[in-house]
Formats: sequence, C-alpha cells, structure tokens
Amino acid sequence: MTLRRLEPGHAIDGFRLDAPLNPGGMASLWRVTHPDIALPMVMKIPFMRPGENPLAIIGFEVEGMILPKLEGEHAPRFVKSGDFSNPYIVMEYIAGRSLKDRLGETPLPAEEVAAIGTAIAVALHDLHAQHVVHLDVKPSNVIMRDNGEAALIDYGLARHDQLPDLLAEEVSGAIGTGAYISPEQVQGERGDPRSDLFALGVVLYFLATGERPFGEPGNAREWRRRLWRDPVPPRAWKSDLPPWLQEVILRCLEIDADARPATAAELAFALRNSECVLLTERSRRTRRDGVLTVAARWLRARKPVLPPQRRSIAAQLARAPIILAAIDLGAGHEGLSEAIAVAVSRLLATEPGARLACVNVLKVSLLTIDPVADAQGRNIHLQRLVELKHWARALPVAAERVTYHVLEALDPADALIGFARANRADHIVIGARASSALRRYLGSVSAQVVAEAPCTVTVVRTAGSR
Repeated sequence: MTLRRLEPGHAIDGFRLDAPLNPGGMASLWRVTHPDIALPMVMKIPFMRPGENPLAIIGFEVEGMILPKLEGEHAPRFVKSGDFSNPYIVMEYIAGRSLKDRLGETPLPAEEVAAIGTAIAVALHDLHAQHVVHLDVKPSNVIMRDNGEAALIDYGLARHDQLPDLLAEEVSGAIGTGAYISPEQVQGERGDPRSDLFALGVVLYFLATGERPFGEPGNAREWRRRLWRDPVPPRAWKSDLPPWLQEVILRCLEIDADARPATAAELAFALRNSECVLLTERSRRTRRDGVLTVAARWLRARKPVLPPQRRSIAAQLARAPIILAAIDLGAGHEGLSEAIAVAVSRLLATEPGARLACVNVLKVSLLTIDPVADAQGRNIHLQRLVELKHWARALPVAAERVTYHVLEALDPADALIGFARANRADHIVIGARASSALRRYLGSVSAQVVAEAPCTVTVVRTAGSR
C-alpha cells in the first residue's frame, strides 16, 4: 500500500486507520483502532518512496527491534509490527502534550524548567536501565503526560547495547539531530548514555532562555564546532536565571562526557534538590570561553579519533550509584551512627563515583504542634542539618558528591522509602536499633524499609542490639 492511498477507513492487518497525525521526519502517523484491542494506538508507517532517506527504513527496523523490549510508562507499549513488504509499527498512543508545543512559551520559569527536566531525566534513567540509549532526545520526542511524567517516543536512532547496532553497521558518519547531537555522537560514538544528558541539557537551555545553545547546524561539518566551541552561558540571555540552574545546564553541555552528570538519576537528583547543587565557576559565567581555551580544544579535535569502544550502559550506571545513608541522630544512638559511617565508608571505597545522600527523619506529631526550636532556642531542622554534616565529615567522598536532607514525616519508614523511590536510590544503608517488646509488636523502621524499598538495603547493627 502506498502513502497516497492511505485514507481514513482503510485497514492494515486488521487495524483501521481513523485519523492522520502530524507526520514525523521519516514516517507518517495514524490513529488506529482494532476490534480486539482496547488500548489507544498509533500506527507508524515509514516513508519508502523512491529518493527517500534510507535512514527511514533502517530506523523502522531499529525501532521494531527495541520497542518490544521496553516496559514502563516512559515509553509507548509495543503492539505489533509488519514486515518489509507491508512495513508498519503499532504502539500505544500516549495522551499528553508534546514538549515541542511549549517552545513558543519560552523562556519558562526556572521551577518549571526544573520540573520538566526532572521528569525527562527520570524517563531516561528508566530507559538506560533497560540497556537503551535514545540518541534523539528533543522536544518533539518528549510527551508530557497529564500526571507530570515524561514519555519518550521515536526510537529510530536508538541503541540497545544487547542488540546489533544496525545504524552503525549500515550508515557512515554521525547520526542525530543537529541542534541536540552530542560531541561523542559527532565522532561516531553511539553507546554512551551521557549523550542523552547532553541533549537534555540542550532542551533545558532552550526552555530556560528561549535560545538554542548551538543554533540550528545543518550538516556534520557544522556539528563539529561543538567539539571546541562552548555555548553562550544561559545567564547572558536571562540574567535572573538561578545560578544553580545554569550550573546544571552547563554541566550537561560539557564537551567531555566525563564532566557531565554520570547518570540521568544523578541529574534528576540535582534538578529536584536545587539547594544541594554545588556551585562552581560554571554558575557565574556570563561569557563564552576565551580564544586560547577554544584554540586548545580545536587542536585536540583535529587529532585522529580512535574507533569507538563498545560500552555497556549497565556498567556506566553501576559506576555512579546513588547511596542513601539513613542516620539516626537521636540521643543514645551514637554508636549505631558511627557503625553506619563505617559501613558507608566501606561502600564508598568500592564505589568512588557514587553520590551520597545523608538523610535524617524528623518525626512530627499528628495531634500536637511540634516545636520549631530546641531547649537552647536553636532551629531543630537546621540543627539536624548541622549534625548530619558533622556526621559525614570524615567520609571518603568529595563535597560535590554528598548532600544532606532532613525529612519531616509522621512515618520515618515511609519517608525514607519515598525519598529513595523519588530520587532513584540504588542502595540504602540504615541502622537497626536494639530490639524491644514494643518494637517487636509495632515493627521496626529498618524492617519496613527492607520490605518495601525499591533498591538494595544494608542493615547495620551494633553489638548487643539484637
């Protein structure tokens, strides 16, 4: 069936074409229904007319391989695909608003930029955990669901590190979208999940300033400029942009992938916890780098590039886990706190790229108004933060990789589990107090965390605590 003959009411393998949608760059899109499937669906039909870009059919094959392997709300559910004689892919139709529709509203308020960025970073972390790098993150490929979650669509340029990379095998040169392609993609590297973080940095830059950091380069020669030329700092466009947000955006846009956030979860953590972002000279920039710095990068970019090494996405994520240390600062539990510090130190020694979140829960009362100051007149919340920093002073972790959080909650276990889930923690270290008849009857915080946490949990005990 040719594209010219596609009309509402036609059927393809039992799927009825109901209404055309705005076409993508390499495919036409149709809302479809099927008598046996209740899911709202969209059919994607690649452009295959004479003279069309061969990427269309290769991308169709790539997407057909990757979509069936994805799960969760951050990607469309795969339904069915056709063969090369009748090519199509049917997938879930994701209700929501394309981020592209928001571009006319830019610049957006900083808190909204951070919320959108957090949702996309969480979606990317979920994708990367399933061994996939998207490699075409841009506003038109992001759907914001009504619940605030982000879903990523269009996997025609994606890379699954456990499947053949058909694009690398069949297409020579860099592949991507000019305004969003990362420096390593320009050089032929397609396996680094931090490429998606670079593209997300471009999206954040545009949402925050209304400008694109690299303009709209139209070919690979123009793309190469980002190997040596840094963008105008966002605060040069919008002087009231919070320094912490510029810090995060410019870190995402670093030429060297090792200088970017190590994982999408780490980026989401920074966007969600702006008060914990360590400000460097990036946050103060109002001008681009000088001639000498740019010239040095240009000379490095002229050196021959070694063939890209095959990277494991899982290995990259494993190098930068988020560790949550749940600290009991109550009187009489100093020994347990010290034991947790020892356990965390040992863990950090084996995970030098880890980010550490030191967390204490300030339990509040349901029936009474809790005091905001202690007996000495000190703010209780701030005093807990001071104590957390004192607790962590000897831990082997760089200042930019440790944060401190005091949570106020009725249920400490729920608060810790919620924090771990929201911030995609990989490991929780928590202490277990001495047993008692009441604790055996009501249940302990550590036991509930072990039972319900979305990650690995290490429970620390001290001698005589059983």
